[in-house]
Amino acid sequence: MSLSLSSNGFSLHSTKLQSCKRCSPSQLPNSQIQVSFNSYNPSLLLPLYVSEPTKFCRKRVCSITASTAPVVETAKSSFRDKNPKDINVLVVGSTGYIGKFVVKELAHRGFNVIAIAREKSGIRGKNSKEDTLEQLKGANVCFSDVTHLGSLENSLESFGYSIDVVVSCLASRSGGVKDSWKIDYEATKNSLVVGRNHGASHFVLLSAICVQKPLLEFQRAKLKFEAELIKEAEEDAGFTYSIVRPTAFFKSLGGQVELVKDGKPYVMFGDGKLCACKPISEQDLASFMADCVLGRDKINQILPIGGPGKALTPLEQGEMLFRLVGREPKFLKVPIQIMDLAIGVLDFLVKIFPSMEDAAEYGKIGRYYAAESMLVLDPETGEYSAEETPSYGKDTLEEFFKRMLREGMAGQELGEQTIF
Repeated sequence: MSLSLSSNGFSLHSTKLQSCKRCSPSQLPNSQIQVSFNSYNPSLLLPLYVSEPTKFCRKRVCSITASTAPVVETAKSSFRDKNPKDINVLVVGSTGYIGKFVVKELAHRGFNVIAIAREKSGIRGKNSKEDTLEQLKGANVCFSDVTHLGSLENSLESFGYSIDVVVSCLASRSGGVKDSWKIDYEATKNSLVVGRNHGASHFVLLSAICVQKPLLEFQRAKLKFEAELIKEAEEDAGFTYSIVRPTAFFKSLGGQVELVKDGKPYVMFGDGKLCACKPISEQDLASFMADCVLGRDKINQILPIGGPGKALTPLEQGEMLFRLVGREPKFLKVPIQIMDLAIGVLDFLVKIFPSMEDAAEYGKIGRYYAAESMLVLDPETGEYSAEETPSYGKDTLEEFFKRMLREGMAGQELGEQTIF
């Protein structure tokens, strides 16, 4: 079953990680080895070029709660005083939509990046190990399974490095019930446990702004991990975190670019003002994530973040597209109640056919993004605020639309589930 996400509606479509091979060291930080939005790689062994492995004190496997976690040396935050080349940053979710940009940005800033990747990565595992290494130039790539704690632990054990910082860009590709808990919670938790076992004293988490109003399984899974991450820092003063909650990504708003270009109407729910966002580009978000590695002002903070400019509704996004293609706006307005009816039917069918659980969840995901703004939510009033949503970066949605109209949407796939 596949579903495409966008803030304007939805449509349903019917649509392994292996243990990490031993990554052999040879030269390190500055040599390029590669391992990805969120946000996923069996063949020949590819050597990992690294410098002399840093020795680290092996610790017992710890749980996420600090009460049972080992103490990692005395000056755990001292990594912030080092040169970037001496800071080991472990990135999980490195081949996802955002992850690959985060790896590139961290490597560009001179950090020693250790990227965990599957042997078959990308949407439906279309990328080989060679593709992944090419995609993640500048990083030391280790092929492993983030969903299997033992495999991930063995991978880093063979690697021979201590870890200063973990950056997680993991995200469920489908949003399905089981997949959400497997990735957004369990795999992300594995990366924290393993990172801590290898000395990590800071964790940068890519979350989502929509967890403010959790109605979906992936939101609940993300919040559960956020809570455990915060508890870890509360119980261990030497451990810190930065939780990044971005608004909509550019690609999630590009599902109708080709349709409008071909002269078709722009589809939106209600009057097109039901939801708004401050979309942020993958590069700007990657830059903000990289800022969180050393930024002392981002320590132990939940950080909502959007792109530059004003918040845009689906109506405004559609008007922008028609202006760019030089046509009079033509909208197809769909009553939101249609989605409510579809969800009601799916919920009923799940009681008879439990295997349809994910189909029902995809419908709810579509309904959520069609009606809820991706902005900071005031918990007291229940209102979304564009003014309270921080802006960052320089890339605009208009420039993204121009580029997509000129070059096409290749590389902007939404994942295994999509909503148009």
